Amino acid sequence: MNNLKIKPIAYSFNSFLKQNVNGGMVLMVVAVLAMIIANSPISDAYLSVLDYPVSFQVGDFNLFSHHGEPMTLLAFINDALMAVFFFSVGLEIKREVLVGELSSIRQALLPIIAACGGMIIPVIIYCFIVPTAPGIHGMATPMATDIAFSLGVLSLLGKRVPLSLKIFLTAFAVVDDIGGIIVIALFYATNLEMSYILAAAVILAVMLYANNKLGIVNKVFYITLGIVVWYLFLQSGIHSTVAGVLVAFTIPAKPHLRIGKYIERIRENIHSFPESGKESIILEHEQLERLKSIESASDHVISPLQSMEDALQGAVNYFIMPIFAFANAGVVFSGGGGEVFGDVTVGVALGLLFGKFIGIFTFTWMTIKLKIANMPDGMCWKSLAGVSMLGGIGFTVALFIATLSFGGAQPVLLNQAKLGIICGTVLSGIIGYLYLHRVLPENNNNHIAE
Repeated sequence: MNNLKIKPIAYSFNSFLKQNVNGGMVLMVVAVLAMIIANSPISDAYLSVLDYPVSFQVGDFNLFSHHGEPMTLLAFINDALMAVFFFSVGLEIKREVLVGELSSIRQALLPIIAACGGMIIPVIIYCFIVPTAPGIHGMATPMATDIAFSLGVLSLLGKRVPLSLKIFLTAFAVVDDIGGIIVIALFYATNLEMSYILAAAVILAVMLYANNKLGIVNKVFYITLGIVVWYLFLQSGIHSTVAGVLVAFTIPAKPHLRIGKYIERIRENIHSFPESGKESIILEHEQLERLKSIESASDHVISPLQSMEDALQGAVNYFIMPIFAFANAGVVFSGGGGEVFGDVTVGVALGLLFGKFIGIFTFTWMTIKLKIANMPDGMCWKSLAGVSMLGGIGFTVALFIATLSFGGAQPVLLNQAKLGIICGTVLSGIIGYLYLHRVLPENNNNHIAE
């Protein structure tokens, strides 16, 4: 009976789990490479490449510009490529709200409360260690859990890990991402331009109307308008990555063709498929038309949301996130210990290592003890403690928020924040893995084969 409860939820996570675990390992390698290069004789060349201007120009209009100034390569990575990353996060959030662990209040309550604890306590610890400006501006840095990294560490334990544990980790990490997105939208907006914001709002409303009322499922339509919304956000003063999430919420989740109708159409085409009197590598015209009909039906049975999410996984995990890590994870050690290690380093590292664990575990413990929600099937207090430790693996969103907090004006504090993120992430991953390796049973009877 318990297995039956997990199976409907498991489907929406399976493809995500398969694609993300290796992505975390790639990020780890790229982060180490970035640190080596940042402290090597070619560090100046590394920095100069990141300052190289990027443009996509038609006449006098440059898509990759901010208030008339062309983006640097670093700005392009952080503002454009990361908008695609947050678009994929938005698609994932929408899917989980519709059919996954966040699809009902009862299912979502435990990971939502766990995530709230995992965001609040790290911020409190950081503020206690770094109580004054300008360091206080980085208080949101240790809030988020990196899904790719944490699932990558969990995957090292193989089939000993209950599927419910993977689902719980993924669910509260998704809520963490939502929290990070809200923080970016509310606290990193500067010099707001209302005309651009209103124009973006109108286009988003058109996209929602096209989805909900007109039933438009054409992906090119949504991608084109999504790029326009991104450009308007870029000029508006609200960080452009927020546009990626908002655009994702407008993407249709319903397929143009229902599965039953699709199967019926396939059967009709197969039944009436014209047979050739001879074997040939060249199809007859009628055969080609039938196969085109089958191909068209196959395209229409997958919703734009699921199709885009699946198509983006490889690009996000193996290109965008590694490129972001390579551009932003380079901690420079040559400036002397005082510049590399400081209160911000300690605040971020302890926020991730202890704050995430204390927040996730205690908030979950109180929720279960107060009977607000039940312990997920296949989990126990020991496994919950282990996954709470893995919650301290923060990388992509943490680096992104640190860059927004200290980038440009506070390079020393940004360097300290990067070191804190790396230290907190590595220690949380090692301790969480060793603990789970010790407490998880060798044979997991609750594991559901993928």
